[in-house]
Amino acid sequence: MAQIIGGFFTSHVPAIGGALAKGLQQDPYWKPFFDGYPPVKAWTSAVKPDVVVVFYNDHGLNFFLDKMPTFAVGAAAEYPNADEGWGLPIYKTFEGYPELSWHIIEHLVNSEFDVVTCQQMLIDHGASIPFELGWAEDNDRTFKLIPININTVQHPLPSPKRCLALGRAVAEALESWGGDERVVVVGTGGLSHQLDGERAGHINKEYDTFCMDNMGPDPDAITAKSSLDIVELAGSQGVEVLNWLAARGAIGGDVKEITRNYHIPISNTAASTLVLERLEAVPAE
Repeated sequence: MAQIIGGFFTSHVPAIGGALAKGLQQDPYWKPFFDGYPPVKAWTSAVKPDVVVVFYNDHGLNFFLDKMPTFAVGAAAEYPNADEGWGLPIYKTFEGYPELSWHIIEHLVNSEFDVVTCQQMLIDHGASIPFELGWAEDNDRTFKLIPININTVQHPLPSPKRCLALGRAVAEALESWGGDERVVVVGTGGLSHQLDGERAGHINKEYDTFCMDNMGPDPDAITAKSSLDIVELAGSQGVEVLNWLAARGAIGGDVKEITRNYHIPISNTAASTLVLERLEAVPAE
């Protein structure tokens, strides 16, 4: 079986990519945000994952409002990065793992999740920026990638309970896999933010803290609210916490918190960082 080491959760705001490209990590506006990532990079360097499963939401690169799957799983041999219109740097292409992707897909379908299978898939900022933040150097990014896209854009949205259950089904698939790869899970997006409308700039620190406090020990507590409730609490884009819930489900087991950071605002967003490690995880040699 694959060994699930833990997970890394982070915001994926496009402006982060711009700041990285411009070298603004020490800029007074950005420094409190970027200061949260050295512990993350130290952790990913120490655990050395062979596979990373990333839960994120596509921003019009693969899917648009006329065709929006609730859940889509990548089963490609590679995942090129592309800019969907923000003028961001184009990062390297990620290597896929089709064999494990198909194993996950088959398990999800057998678990009554009707997923879209993507044998070709582009990666946008929602997936690429977290790896620029959470890994020290390109030399550390030798893992194979399995991207899982969740609809957080077009109503009807999946429920928090369903997203957590999806993640738990992915954990079951990983634990039934015949290989011995070390797996890290990544959940991206949020936390609270709204980019348009009358509530543009909305941030809810109290709700964000609730999510970060419960993500490790009691993620089911976060599912007590519906997706529409979360939109009300966290803003229309704050519902990206669904990606975090799915990622937490995919970690499985009991966890310990390694590090967290919370800073507001970054581009009208509550920028959040969290690392959770499974208690039974074995350190890399």
